[in-house]
Amino acid sequence: MNSYDIAVIGGDGTGPEVTAENIKVLDAAGQKFGFKLNYTDFDFGGDRYLRTNEVLPDSASDDLRNFPAVILGAIGHPDVAPGVLEKGILLRLRFELEQYINLRPVKLFDERFCPLKDKKPEDVDFVVVRENNEGLYTGSGGFVFKGTPNEVAIQESVNTRRGVERCLRYAFEYTQKRNKDKQLTLCGKTNVLTYAFDLWDRAFHEIGEADYPDIKREYAHVDATTMWFVKNPEWFDVIVTDNMFGDIITDLGAMVQGGMGIAAGGNINPEGTSMFEPIGGSAPKYTGQNVINPLAAICSGALMLEHLGENEAAKAIEDTVISVTREKIKDLGAGRMGYSTTEVGDLVASSL
Repeated sequence: MNSYDIAVIGGDGTGPEVTAENIKVLDAAGQKFGFKLNYTDFDFGGDRYLRTNEVLPDSASDDLRNFPAVILGAIGHPDVAPGVLEKGILLRLRFELEQYINLRPVKLFDERFCPLKDKKPEDVDFVVVRENNEGLYTGSGGFVFKGTPNEVAIQESVNTRRGVERCLRYAFEYTQKRNKDKQLTLCGKTNVLTYAFDLWDRAFHEIGEADYPDIKREYAHVDATTMWFVKNPEWFDVIVTDNMFGDIITDLGAMVQGGMGIAAGGNINPEGTSMFEPIGGSAPKYTGQNVINPLAAICSGALMLEHLGENEAAKAIEDTVISVTREKIKDLGAGRMGYSTTEVGDLVASSL
């Protein structure tokens, strides 16, 4: 029997609640498909910060490197200033663990929840591969004359050949493995960001021509990409883009697929520790009410199993979430599902 050691960061707000349902479903899948997950909890989040005044201990990244994967609930606390936890936990772990890919499947499970007219599940089924360690998120830049009428704020986008190429190669490999339309679209802004996306564009075509001739290469400006997400999402198979553009278009993708209640993502280091999470926030106003939607967290568990190589179990969880969504769920919003948080987890686990 395969056995995997998994780190768990329940985090803030409703994070621990959805994490519990994710683990419930993962354990049910393990029993059915013959593998075992061994969990170790870490108390990183707002409550710990308020108690200790320390966002992360210095040992955090080294401790997490002992695990192939991390389950993350959510980060964000109403009593902690915005940015403290997000930068101090999420970004720090993504960078220190070199989780250089943010993987965001955008898949419509039920047309009732799609805000786009006449779009069906077969029309909304694509994946965004977002570079996760560079761009504007490196924090490069600073202030001059801060707090004065002459203040200057500079935020620099850092794009290295190494960082761009490893992201592109992952996207090409993922497109081959996905084996849907075998089409990879580079999303950028070559007409304005003529330095950064000149590098992206050149590397994209050089790598594609040399090593992936079977993959059809397309390009779309980021503004056009957002338009086509709304008008013709069926045009996309896999999209690859930089950190900032990826952050923006994946939230639009979440709305197209039905909302944050169903959207899951992975922060991937193909050679190290990866982290999987629902992409919605901690929703503190719903904490303890047992009304938050756990399906995004459960889907992130399926992504984790796929990453670990338990593909049959991952597919079974996704298929079960689809059937539960179509047959049972009234609405994907908190308190409107027709079931409690724990009942939704029970539905998925028992249906496996």
